[in-house]
Amino acid sequence: MAQLALLLLVLLGAVVSVPVGDRFGLPAPVLMTLLGMVLALLEFVPNVNIPPELILPALLPPLLYAAVRRTSWRQFAAHRRPIFLLAVALVFVTTLCVAAVAHAVVPGLPVAAAVALGALVAPPDPVAATAVAGQLGLPRRLVSILAGEGLFNDVTAIVLYHVAIAAVVSGTFSLPHALLELALSAVVALVIGLALGWAANRLLDLLGDATLQISLTLLVPYASYVLAEALHGSGVLAVLVTALYLAEYAADPDDVMMRLAGHTFWDVVDTLVTGVAFGLIGLELHNAIRTAAGRWGEMLSWAAAVVAVVVLVRLVWLLPATWLTKRLHARRDYDEDIPMTWRETVVMWWSGMRGVASVALVLAIPLTMDNGAPFPDRDEIVFIAFGVIMSTLVLQGLTLPWLVKMLGVRGDSESEKAFERTLAIRAAKAAKRRLKEIEEVEELPEELTEQLVRRAFDIGARISPDLGDEERREAYEQRARRVKRLRRIQQEMLSAARHEVLAARSEPGADPEVVDRVLRHLDVRSLR
Repeated sequence: MAQLALLLLVLLGAVVSVPVGDRFGLPAPVLMTLLGMVLALLEFVPNVNIPPELILPALLPPLLYAAVRRTSWRQFAAHRRPIFLLAVALVFVTTLCVAAVAHAVVPGLPVAAAVALGALVAPPDPVAATAVAGQLGLPRRLVSILAGEGLFNDVTAIVLYHVAIAAVVSGTFSLPHALLELALSAVVALVIGLALGWAANRLLDLLGDATLQISLTLLVPYASYVLAEALHGSGVLAVLVTALYLAEYAADPDDVMMRLAGHTFWDVVDTLVTGVAFGLIGLELHNAIRTAAGRWGEMLSWAAAVVAVVVLVRLVWLLPATWLTKRLHARRDYDEDIPMTWRETVVMWWSGMRGVASVALVLAIPLTMDNGAPFPDRDEIVFIAFGVIMSTLVLQGLTLPWLVKMLGVRGDSESEKAFERTLAIRAAKAAKRRLKEIEEVEELPEELTEQLVRRAFDIGARISPDLGDEERREAYEQRARRVKRLRRIQQEMLSAARHEVLAARSEPGADPEVVDRVLRHLDVRSLR
């Protein structure tokens, strides 16, 4: 019961942290981490008791799916070089550097265990980075690169982690076998991700009902992750492939209810799961405190050394990687979005916060090896990992807004407005083309045609009010004022209707299902 009460408290914190963060300009994930840390320091709050093997499959699939819904395969293709340099190459480099330092400073730490530590602290968290960056008005290309890095670096880091853990537990390691395992893991994940994406797309068409379709989208990420892991593939990569497939092929332009309800549903899931994940990070402070009892000095020095490596390696890597990407960009690909200034590179560097994946991996470290002996230096690894997570998430998360403001890095709002205007024009032209096609097969009264032509213009004007010449804009604004007044009166009429229908729900003999069905019709009418 105490665990359930704690979970409900964390869920409440996840909801409240969003408006509080907006009010004070602080990232909600960081606030949830601080809340978890406060709860962890209170003696009457119970320790979190979640089996380590359940953390990754419980938290990562919905978080990854929600993150992929906000992007597209085209964005990943456009950022392929910076994502590769950050998500693959940088993870390898960070893992090796952390392993070398940890093996040198922690007495008796085996090389394979040091590599496991490096792998679990190497990947920046996609949820933290995009949640923080998205609130700061950063250039869209930076947010896209951070999201792509965060999604794909988990794949690389988790595979490296599993290889290192297997080497420690079994006591043997083979580089060819590890490389073969890495390749097979990726192939299995790609096959499962594509297969489940295709099957889910077909099922979505068969189900039809928005409620059932949204329920399926909740199950698919978990199914993709679990099936891939069961077949020794990368569950994270499988979820990414499935989500990208559905984002590309499962969008029905005319399925308005599915799109609106699905957007709301996944916003709720994203908020709650993100809150629980980062609250869990803070709550795990219990373990770190217990581990360091009596050895605070040396363990803090070890953690500080690893934190310094993680932060500095990212900066040292980003500077030449950005320069190289610019050179390749200038020669071959003019559509690729890359950091264009040193200020943007510094912001990308400071956005490398560790989070959910690192916590899940460190908690999933086995307690014993195959021969029954304790996992070597597990307590030390846990403490160092939490030192890295807390330092980067809290320190960088709280100071990133200040850094962005000081450097003056802002998104290109003019280009976004121009693109929005272009889409508005395309939408209005598409509506007019369809109207002409209908006129060719149906005879429409002249006054109706004129009204529909105005409606076609209104479609674009509602998106971008500055469309058309001055006279047309004035006419649209007059119509918009009339429509706004009409809509206000209609909403008041519909509100009275809804109050009357709801009042009937409590009357003797009233069928609640019939009342709810009528109320749903009124709600849909209000939405329109």
